[in-house]
Amino acid sequence: MAIRNIREIGDEVLNKTCKEVTEMTPRIRDLIQDMLETMYEANGVGLAAPQVGILKRIVVIDCTGDDPHILINPCIVETSGEQVGQEGCLSVPGKSGQVTRPAYVKCVALNEKMKPIELEGTELLARAICHELDHLDGHLYVEKVEGELQTVQMGEFEEIDD
Repeated sequence: MAIRNIREIGDEVLNKTCKEVTEMTPRIRDLIQDMLETMYEANGVGLAAPQVGILKRIVVIDCTGDDPHILINPCIVETSGEQVGQEGCLSVPGKSGQVTRPAYVKCVALNEKMKPIELEGTELLARAICHELDHLDGHLYVEKVEGELQTVQMGEFEEIDD
């Protein structure tokens, strides 16, 4: 597998809507593995396919470093509560900002075997689900930042969402 280049803010691919995945192919399997490797190499907790230049509705998330979630054609079906916290993004390097997200999120998706799954999350996982699914519709967290973006020094900010 391979580490892929992460597209950064200003790249038009990050503002486009992704297409649904209709079947699992060897190329899609390779993409998912590459996305996981790329996310881990960059010390992220989530990565969406458009961030590596692929307009497919695929997201990988791992908030713990040992429990990866692979979401194909994900859709949020339930939210509740509210949390306010700092977010960052691998596509917006060196910056973070305060964003309000739901405290609880439930999404439905397909897994890497194209079988239906549900993923529920609170706190960081809820934030990551919302953040990554926004990427699939061409949105970056900077659109939701309350106040100014902050410059982040390496090692200073622990909970960068993707």
